[in-house]
Order: sequence, then structure tokens, then C-alpha cells
Amino acid sequence: MSRRSFLKKTALASLGFSALGLPVLEANPFFANLPKVNRQRIVDRIAELAKFGQDERGHGFRVAYTTGDVEGRKWFMDLMEKAGLNPRIDAGGNIIGRREGKNPSLKPIGFGSHIDMVPDGGNYDGTLGSLAALEVIEILNENKITTEHPLEVIIFANEEGGLIGSKAMVGKLTPEGLKQISQSGLEMAEGIRTIGGNPEDIKSAERKKGEVHAWLELHIEQGGILDAEGLQIGVVEGIVGILDVEVLVEGFANHAGTTPMKLRKDAMLAASKLTVAVNEIVTAMPGNQVGTVGKVEAHPGAYNVVPGKVILGLEIRDLSFDKIEEILAAIEKKAKEIAAETQTSISFRREPSFNLPALTDSSLQQKINAAAIALGLSTKQMQSGAGHDSQQMALIAPVGMIFVPSVGGISHSYNEFTKAEDMENGANVLLHTILAVDQS
Repeated sequence: MSRRSFLKKTALASLGFSALGLPVLEANPFFANLPKVNRQRIVDRIAELAKFGQDERGHGFRVAYTTGDVEGRKWFMDLMEKAGLNPRIDAGGNIIGRREGKNPSLKPIGFGSHIDMVPDGGNYDGTLGSLAALEVIEILNENKITTEHPLEVIIFANEEGGLIGSKAMVGKLTPEGLKQISQSGLEMAEGIRTIGGNPEDIKSAERKKGEVHAWLELHIEQGGILDAEGLQIGVVEGIVGILDVEVLVEGFANHAGTTPMKLRKDAMLAASKLTVAVNEIVTAMPGNQVGTVGKVEAHPGAYNVVPGKVILGLEIRDLSFDKIEEILAAIEKKAKEIAAETQTSISFRREPSFNLPALTDSSLQQKINAAAIALGLSTKQMQSGAGHDSQQMALIAPVGMIFVPSVGGISHSYNEFTKAEDMENGANVLLHTILAVDQS
């Protein structure tokens, strides 16, 4: 059996795409002789963009609405201008560049990502998808290929601060959201003004359902599955929903030296038991769900006082809204038992910023998989455990996402790294998928 045949069969087995009716064992002639991206150009631009917002250590601080973000966006828009995209900034601060197609009656195919980062973040998260989108346009220009559909490269504003730009684009950025404080220290509204948006006219950024033919995003995995399994392309089946819950554990603060152990109403003890229970409940259920207690505040917070109050930050993620609800219900049930055992009270308050799960489009999954296989790449169907702008875009358009490996599964870190070969593979899959979508 040839290497390519082996890769095809491996990809099919890992994806289980027979259930989706995907006949990929035969080579698809559409993908023969399609152009390829320029790897070195992507690598060079990754390094060049990384300079914007760097601190004295050489670490990245291109947080949304900061000077580094403003300068990086200008640099990116200059490249878009040179590629003939005539970029504009919408009211939400999103950068949009358009390349006209042969048929002006067709809806645009959108693709891109974001270039803002978390504090001390890496140089590949969002950046790769953005630069690959620009690379697609330049390859089409160089090969004198005009698509049937118009193409739109979209660089979303402030993805890391709560998907702000994409929420504006789908009409979900509320007046309350505009008042929130961003990681730059500015209110969202003021931050949007800083990058050329117009929060007073935020509704003008909204795109209605059906206005975009399809949305595609290339992204680093940010986890370690592809790297650990030696696979090249992740075909994303969906982006998990994220539920944040504040848990209040109340006992009775008392002297740590004079209060016998059996007479204590120790809120920290109850909180600790609940933290262990969260792990046990989540891991006992079949599936890929995750649950995390990531915040602990003990009050009054002294060595010599039995804690009378503890606040926990609980987060649950899964592709299924029903599964998230099931997990939370099981945790709440266990909390009642722990409260009775420890003579405390435990209450739950859901945070209002619940991000619903977003499934990707099965037809786009098939096209991504077919493009990868035609390039001789191994694939795996997988969920995204991190949030992305595609999660919002799924509200108005069919969505597809392509993952490439993150070395060691490291992300949101200065040590984040994706190999040049993997960046090239992902960009080629994006290019070929866009051309396939254009013909559908």
C-alpha cells in the first residue's frame, strides 16, 4: 500500500466520515494541479508581525487596543492594500478586505482570524490564520485566478478579550458589553474608537444570516492532540460551549486555635471537597467534556482563622449544551451532600457570558478533509476546546475550521510554536478548501 493510500484510509478511519457520506477513497481530480502557498513568506511575516508590541524581553504584548495592536493592524492593512483588498474598518473595529469575484450576485466567502494576543502571548494564535488568509489572496493574484464568489478577508478585533469584533458582526455586542473594561484598561467602546471603529454606530457592523456564503478559519490547535498523535490536520467538528459559574461556600469564621475540628464549619474544607468532586464527576462521564475550578478566594484569609467564606470559579466546557447542563446538575447534587456533611451552605450563580457550543458545517468538514487528503496529509476530526470568532460566525453562516499542530500543546504563552511545515500545510488546505467551496 502506498503512503498516500495509507494516509487516506487512516484519515477516514479517524474521521468516521462514512457516516457523512464522504467518498474519499478515490482521488478527487478537482485538487490536482492547484497552486500552493509560499511557505517562506508566511514564516517571514509571522516574525515581522511579532515585533509589534514586543516588550524589552522580546515577549509579545499586542493586547487589543494597545499601541502594539494599533501599529500591527496598520502594518497588516498596508499589506492588504498592496494585495488589492482595499481594506476598511467596520464599526466594531474589524478589518475587512474584499476581492471581487466573477459573479457579483453571489455571497462572499469569508476567511481570516485575529492578530491581537493575550498578555505575554505567542506569535501563532490567530496570527497564522490571518496571514494565511492574506497569503491565499496573494497566491490567487499571482496565478491570475478569479473566483466565482467574492472573497472577504476579515481580521476580527479583540478576539482574546471576549470575541468582541465577531460579536459586533453578528449583532451580539450589547451596550453592557461596550462598557466592560478590556485587557488594555480601556472600556470596550473607547478601545474600539482607538482602532478606528465607531461604538455609537455599532449596529452598522452587523451582518445578517445568509449574507456570507461560508466562513473558514485556519488556527493552531492550542492543545497537544495533533502533536502527540503525529497528525497534520485537525478537521474541527465544533467549538465547545463555555459555562462559567461562581460558587459561594459559606461556613462560620472562627479562631483556628480554639475551635475543635469536629465543631468547625470550615468553608475551605467544603470547597476543597467540592473541587475534588468536580474532577471526579467530569472524568466519570464518557466524552471529551472538561471541568475546572480555576479560582479560589478564601475569607477572611488569615493563618489563624477558620475560613468562613470561599468563592470558587467553576468552568465547564463541552460540544453539547445538554451535557454541560447534566454536568452542572450532578455537581450541584454533590454540593448538597458536601454542605450537609460540613455544616456549610453552597450556592451557584451562573455568569451571564455563557458561550453556546457551535457545530461546524458537515459539508465544509468534508471539503477540508478532501483537500487535506489530496495534499497527502493525515487528518483527525476533533473539537475545539478553546473559543474562536468562528463560534460567533456560526450564527450567520456555515462555518469550517482547520487546525494545525501546536508543539507540545503550548499556547497563550511566549513558548507557543508551530512548525513552518505545519503552517504551510494548513495554509494550503485553506486555499484548496476555499477554491472547492467556490465551486459548490
